[in-house]
Amino acid sequence: MVLKRKAFLSVIGFIMILLSACSNSGFQADTNYKVGNFSFINQKGDTVSLDDLKGKVWIADFIFTNCETVCPPMTFNLTKLQKELKDEGVEDYRIVSFSVDPENDTPEKLSEYIGNFEANTDKWDLLTGYEFDKIKNLAEKSFKSVVANVSDSDQKIHGTSFYLVDQEGTVVKTYSGNSDVPYDEMVSDMKALIKEGKK
Repeated sequence: MVLKRKAFLSVIGFIMILLSACSNSGFQADTNYKVGNFSFINQKGDTVSLDDLKGKVWIADFIFTNCETVCPPMTFNLTKLQKELKDEGVEDYRIVSFSVDPENDTPEKLSEYIGNFEANTDKWDLLTGYEFDKIKNLAEKSFKSVVANVSDSDQKIHGTSFYLVDQEGTVVKTYSGNSDVPYDEMVSDMKALIKEGKK
């Protein structure tokens, strides 16, 4: 009986070690949304496609330049994330902001908008150059997020999350983008994903 009990405890201990190793092995995905193919224009007039982002870890969000509420804080929050990534020595990433007002958000307007922030635009694409229905469908199907017009207004309805996309173009996690942004968690997750991609 004593031997059996010792063997049982040994097995339990081994399983606990395995579970502990698994939980600390790196990034753990919360979502599994495949981003649909796209090819849009950024604030510099360059074409940016999903294929261009393959192999990179990236953060996505939805904004527009005439936004009177959540977009400026969200964009500011991403500049803060950039600074934290820089402090941690993280360079191999991208940020992609999709305009939900493509009729008005020309590349020039997007360039002017981002110029109001201390952003590293070498790693940040603000995208436009498509029909409204195109971004509405991309948001709903690829990011499970709502994009909609507002009656008798130039404002738009859109989600305020930040989306973490892995090297294969899969949305693997979402974070609050407007308030209580979990910067430490985002930086840690991005570092873990980048490290896994280099194995």
